[in-house]
Amino acid sequence: MSIAILGKKIGMTQIFDGDGNRVPVTVLEAGPCPVLKVKTAEGRDGYDAVVLGFGKGRKKSMTKPELGVFAKLNIEPTALVREIRVNQDEALLYPEGGSVDASLFNAGELVDVIGTSRGRGYQGVMKRHNFAGTPRSHGTHESFRHGGSIGMATYPGRVLPGTKMAGQMGNVRKTVLNQRVVAVFPDHNLIFIEGGVPGAMNSVVVIRKATKVPKKRQG
Repeated sequence: MSIAILGKKIGMTQIFDGDGNRVPVTVLEAGPCPVLKVKTAEGRDGYDAVVLGFGKGRKKSMTKPELGVFAKLNIEPTALVREIRVNQDEALLYPEGGSVDASLFNAGELVDVIGTSRGRGYQGVMKRHNFAGTPRSHGTHESFRHGGSIGMATYPGRVLPGTKMAGQMGNVRKTVLNQRVVAVFPDHNLIFIEGGVPGAMNSVVVIRKATKVPKKRQG
């Protein structure tokens, strides 16, 4: 993956830059995330990764082995535990038993934000796939928002896989690439990111340094 941290979406607001332009931003609570384990390719795991915790956990909701991991490191239990893939050099930024916070990022750099989009429930084709619907005239009756034909009578005589139809909308993992960091407040564990990010308020997100920066935005 890349250098990353766990966070929580607080909400959206707006700020004004030095030229007086209004900039919509998403406020993210980034860390602090205790480092529970550092995995290495040379070790028994066979790959490089770090295991981070986030949030305040409830001891009575955890098993004894889970509590033992936190007790061994003398760390308060966390509500979430996530593994993040890093390379060997990036793993040096994550001291096992220590913690990482918003200071991993700097204002002006680009990041990717990974979250779970808000669930919309079961939706029709017009809302889910932006279909236009059928004409409201010339004998159309009770099918204004229908999707139309989904197959054919002759060959192959079946509904093809991937046909756009009504169904569950949202509640899927989404990644927004190359979002600009507007401001970082390490003392308050806050990061302001330009634009919107997937997920509802208080949902968990992963903030990582951008991995696919276009050449025109580099430097």
